[in-house]
Amino acid sequence: MDIANAFALLSNFVIVPAIAYGAQLALGALGVTIIFGILRFANFAHGELMSFGAMAAILATWFLQASGVSIDPLPTALLALPVGILAAIAMALLTDRFVFRFYRRKRSNPIVFAIVSVGVMFLLAGLIRIIIGPDDQSFSDGARFLFTVRDFKKATGLEQGIGVKQTQLITVVVALVVVAALFWFLQKTRWGKAMRAYSDDEDLALLSGINPEKIVTIAWVISAALAAIAGTLYGLDKTYKPFIFLQILLPIFAATILGGIGQPVGAVLGGFIVAFSEVTVTYAFKRFLAYLGPQDWAPEGLVQLLSTDYKFAVSFVILVAVLLVRPTGIIRGKVI
Repeated sequence: MDIANAFALLSNFVIVPAIAYGAQLALGALGVTIIFGILRFANFAHGELMSFGAMAAILATWFLQASGVSIDPLPTALLALPVGILAAIAMALLTDRFVFRFYRRKRSNPIVFAIVSVGVMFLLAGLIRIIIGPDDQSFSDGARFLFTVRDFKKATGLEQGIGVKQTQLITVVVALVVVAALFWFLQKTRWGKAMRAYSDDEDLALLSGINPEKIVTIAWVISAALAAIAGTLYGLDKTYKPFIFLQILLPIFAATILGGIGQPVGAVLGGFIVAFSEVTVTYAFKRFLAYLGPQDWAPEGLVQLLSTDYKFAVSFVILVAVLLVRPTGIIRGKVI
């Protein structure tokens, strides 16, 4: 019974939240990976693109809610998500048209692209704060939980319970569908194969008649769509506050580099590894260990390696360790 209580406790505070968070990081890391695989630079504006797409989805959600439109018990934001995706795609294509294309035609160094993306990041950050403000924004509605801790305890008779939020299940389901669709596109469609060919050998792809501008456009469309979906799901599951997406850029880059930058499979794997690392290291294991030890025994301290205030430090440590020990990441091989 104590082992079951320990597992329920760990599931409620570590396993379930980490799975949802890992799905969000995986979607974000995939967007970064697609751009790197095609354009060969680290897009530091990706976090703000996530925020911009989520902001558009929130504004559309508020409009639908004010109009009395809902899909209860599901959140109305799912109806508004296509608006967020279209807004993020439009913004990505505009920045490419008026900013990145200039440097691409000059064949600038990837470092120049990365620096330029920082400028785009600050521009987007300012625009978002002007439109929606700097504060937390609430836009979730519908049922909050699939089942609560109290329901679980009542059904099982355990002392500890597991509660699963509806947004956590939605995050995982949407992530599975999106990742499956992306891999199908890359492996089975004409333009997906063209993207992979362009990523492997740009010169050979050009000789084969592949249009580079179309490949770049498709890459931005996919990356922006992934950003909007990841940002909206993160806002639904946790909170939406503009500066949050600047912070989440660190674990996204850690996930991308850990999995192998340019590797979609690695991005997904890295997202879940980073998520479980952050949640596990910042969890206080006192009550969990008390169930596994002798009766009436418990550690004196919280048995917490890091405070939750420092969870992003875990991503930083992972990022540094990977760059020092295995810069190629977990998965080697050709990109995209």
